[in-house]
Amino acid sequence: MRRPRLLAGLAGLALTAGLLAGALPAGAAETAPAPASAAYTWKNVRIDGGGFVPGLVFNRTEKNLLYARTDIGGAYRWDQAGSAWIPLLDHVGWDDWGHTGVVSLASDAADPDRVYAAVGTYTNDWDPGTGAVLRSADRGATWRRADLPFKLGGNMPGRGMGERLAVDPHKNSVLYLGAPSGNGLWRSTDSGATWAKVTSFTNPGDYRQDPSDTSGYNSDAQGIVWITFDESTGSGTGAGAGATKTIYVGVGDKENAVYRSTDAGATWTRLAGQPTGYLAHKGVLDAGNGYLYLAYSDTAGPYDGGKGKVYRYATATGEWKDVSPVAEADTYHGFSGLTLDRQRPGTVMVSAYSSWWPDTQIFRSTDSGSTWTRAWDYSSYPDRSNRYTMDVSSVPWLTWGGNPTPPEQTPKLGWMTEALEIDPFDSDRMLYGTGATVYGTTELTRWDADAKFTIRPMVKGLEETAVLDLVSPPSGAPLISALGDIGGFRHTDLGAVPPMMFTAPNFTSTTSLDYAETKPDVLVRSGHLDGGPRVAFSTDNGAHWSAGQEPAGVTGGGTVAAAADGSRFVWSPEGTAGVHAATGHGTSWTRAAGIPAGAVVESDRVDPKTFYGFHGGTFYASADGGLTFTAKATGLPAEGNVRFKAVPGRKGDIWLAGGAPDAAYGLWHSTDGGATFTRLPGVDQADAIGFGKAAPNASYPALYSSAKIGGVRGVFRSTDSGATWVRVNDDAHQWGWTGATITGDPRVYGRVYVATNGRGILYGDTSETGGGDGGGTDPGTPPAGACKVAYTITNQWQGGFQADVTVTNTSTAAWTGWTLGWSFPAGQTVGQMWNATPAQTGSAVTARNAGWNGAVAAGGSASFGFTGGWTGTNPVPAVFTLGGATCSAA
Repeated sequence: MRRPRLLAGLAGLALTAGLLAGALPAGAAETAPAPASAAYTWKNVRIDGGGFVPGLVFNRTEKNLLYARTDIGGAYRWDQAGSAWIPLLDHVGWDDWGHTGVVSLASDAADPDRVYAAVGTYTNDWDPGTGAVLRSADRGATWRRADLPFKLGGNMPGRGMGERLAVDPHKNSVLYLGAPSGNGLWRSTDSGATWAKVTSFTNPGDYRQDPSDTSGYNSDAQGIVWITFDESTGSGTGAGAGATKTIYVGVGDKENAVYRSTDAGATWTRLAGQPTGYLAHKGVLDAGNGYLYLAYSDTAGPYDGGKGKVYRYATATGEWKDVSPVAEADTYHGFSGLTLDRQRPGTVMVSAYSSWWPDTQIFRSTDSGSTWTRAWDYSSYPDRSNRYTMDVSSVPWLTWGGNPTPPEQTPKLGWMTEALEIDPFDSDRMLYGTGATVYGTTELTRWDADAKFTIRPMVKGLEETAVLDLVSPPSGAPLISALGDIGGFRHTDLGAVPPMMFTAPNFTSTTSLDYAETKPDVLVRSGHLDGGPRVAFSTDNGAHWSAGQEPAGVTGGGTVAAAADGSRFVWSPEGTAGVHAATGHGTSWTRAAGIPAGAVVESDRVDPKTFYGFHGGTFYASADGGLTFTAKATGLPAEGNVRFKAVPGRKGDIWLAGGAPDAAYGLWHSTDGGATFTRLPGVDQADAIGFGKAAPNASYPALYSSAKIGGVRGVFRSTDSGATWVRVNDDAHQWGWTGATITGDPRVYGRVYVATNGRGILYGDTSETGGGDGGGTDPGTPPAGACKVAYTITNQWQGGFQADVTVTNTSTAAWTGWTLGWSFPAGQTVGQMWNATPAQTGSAVTARNAGWNGAVAAGGSASFGFTGGWTGTNPVPAVFTLGGATCSAA
C-alpha cells in the first residue's frame, strides 16, 4: 500500500523550521554569506519511478507538451526527444520542503510556455508552512511564487482527485484553485500573481475521510476537488479575450458534488438532478458533444473505495444518465481515472482506481458510454484474457519478484490508477499513473480491433522514492539503499535500473541497513512488514537475503547494526521488544541491558564487540557485543532527530548530527568511544553525517553532511576532519528535505550519495583532481570555425541566474580536451560550475573540461552549467572562443 510518507526527520525536525517569508523567485539566493563551494555534477541513481503519480496533464494546443505531478517528489515535464521526464522543482530548499508535494498542475492552452503548480504537502501540522501557487513562463525552467493563506495537501487523502487548478482557456490571465480545509474556491485574475476567494461560491465541501482522526490527516475536509471549463462558451484567446462563461466545479460533498457557473464565475448553482451518495473524483467535458462525464467513488482515495458510478450529464438539456461500466451492485471499487479521446469524439475511458485485487481495471467506450469493454476479462475463472501485454523489461523490478496465484498476475496492470490520459493529438497514445510508476502505450486503438497492444513503463527520469538509509561498502556494489514503499535495492550500476528490489523478505519499507566493515559481503537490514519477519541477512553483498527470527513485541523495523567482522548483530526494533543482540543471523536474540527501547544503534567499525546507542540526549556504548550498554556522554541533543556513525578504520571515532532549531542542534565529534563529545564550531545545524574516500594526500576520510553552515543550508564536504567545509550542491539542486541519511563512497574521492524524501537518491561527483571525474587537458588551437556554442539562461532570479552551455566540435578531428572562453558584457560573475572547472579574471571567464567530457569526437558535443550573479542586466555573452578561435553561435 502506498502510505502517507512523513519521515521521522520531517515530523521531529524540519517541521519546526518554518518557511521563508515572502514570495521569492525559485532558486533565489539566500542573503547570508555563502561558504566556499566545490564544482559538482549531480545525477540520480536510477530506479525509475517508485512512487505515486496522481496527475498527468497534457497541453491541449501543443503536441507532446506533458506534465506529471507527484505527491511528495515535485513536478516533471516530458522530454519527447529523450523519452524521459525532466524534474522541475529541484530548486525547492530545506525551509520550503512542503513545496515538493504537488496537489495540482495546469498547463496554459493559450500560451503553452506557461505552467502552474499548486504546492504544499500536508494540511495538518506535519507541514508548518502554507501552500503556494508556482507560476512559470518558460515551461518550468524558472518559477515565481504566490503564497496562499492556507495549506495544500499534495500527500493528503483525495490527492488523486482533480485537477484543482485550472487556467481559463480563453482568458488565460484568469485561474481558479480549489482549496481544502473549508477554504473554498479561489481565483486569480493576473496570471497567478495574486489570489482572492470567490465569495459567491458558498459550499467549501464537508467530506472528511475519518472525522475521528486526531492527527488531522484523515479528518481534514477535501474541499474543492476539480474545475472544468466549457471552452465552447468563450471566444478568442489571450489578453483581449472574454472569460469562459460556463465553468463546472467538483466539491467534496456527497450530496452536492457538482456546481456550475454560466456567467464566468459571478454566480454559481448546484446542478439539478445530480446523483448523491458519492464523491465526484473527476469531471471531464466533451464540449463538442455536449457531455460532462463524471467518475464517482464512495471515498476520496487513493487507497480505498468500495463502490462507484460513472455518469454523463448533457449540458444542453440537463439530462443525467448512469453510464457505469459495471452495475453498482457488482462494484467493489470506485471510479476515478477519466479521459476522452479528443481526436475521436465519443471515446471515453475510466479506471477502477481502487481495485487492488486481483488487479486494477480500465474501461473503454467508443459510443459516449453506452457500451464498454474492459482491459481484461475472465476467460474461465481464475484465468484471465488480457487485451494487452505488459513489457517491463526497462524497469524489471515492477514484477516485485512475485509468482502470484491466478487471477493475480505480475506485473500488475496497476493500482491507485487515478491519473489516466489519452494524448489529445494522438489516439494511440495513453499514459496512466500507479502507486509505483507511469505506464503507457502507443498502440491504444488496437483495443477497438480486439488486437493486443503493449503497455510499457514510461517513467525514465521520474525518480520518486523516499530514501531512509544508504550504505556504500568498500567492495561489491557501490551502493545499497533502504527505501520507503518499495524496500530497497542493490545498485551495481548507478546509471542502470536495478533488476529487482530486495526480496525474501520484501519489506514494505526498509528502515535501516548496515554491513560488516571488514567483511562487506555480510549485510543486515530491518524494515516494516505486516506480520513480519522484519529483519533479514545477506552473505553475498545483498544479492540474496534470508529472514531472521524476531523477539516478541516487534512492530516495525527500527535500526540495526552489524559487527565489524559480521559475527554478531544488534537490533533496536520499533515496539516493546527493546534493544536485542544476536550471534549468527538472528536465530536467537538476547535483550540488551542498560539501554532504553527505541535507541538508535550503530557498530564500531574496528572492534567487533563494540556497539553504540543513542536515546534522549544520552550516548551509550557496549563492549560485550551488545549484551550490556553503559551510559556515556550526556547533554547531547534531546530533541529532534539524531543520527551518528563510527568512522571506518578508527576505533571509537564517532560523529553525531542532529537536534532541533529551538534546542541543541549541530555536529559533535568523539574520539574516545562516546565518553566525551566536542561540538564543532561554525556548524549551525546538521542532520546527517557520512564518510567517503579521503582527499588526495589526506589520511582522514572525507566527511559529508546535510547541514546549515555559515547561514546556508546545503550538502557539505570536509576534507580536514571538519575544520573547514565546502558546499557541494547549489541553489538549483536542493531537493527539499535531505536529512534522512548521507554517505560518501569509500572508493571514489568526492562522490557523495544524498537521500531525499521523494526525489530518490542523488549522487554527486567532483571534477577536482582525484575525484570521480578527474582532470582535463587543453585541446590546443583548433582551426577557426571548428566550434559552435549554445548558451542558455535556464533560471533567473533577482541578483542570480543559472545557465547551461553546450559546445560542439564542428571540425573533422576529435578533441582530447577543451577550454571555452568568453567575456561577460555586464559585470556578471560565475558562482558554482558543474561538468567544467571555471576561472574568472574581471569580466573574462574560462571553463575547462572535466575529465570525463574532455574527449569530443568530430560532430560531438560537451555540456556544462553554472550559477552566477548579475546586477542591472544579464545579457548573453556575444563571443565565445576555444583555443584562440571564435566559435559560431548555435
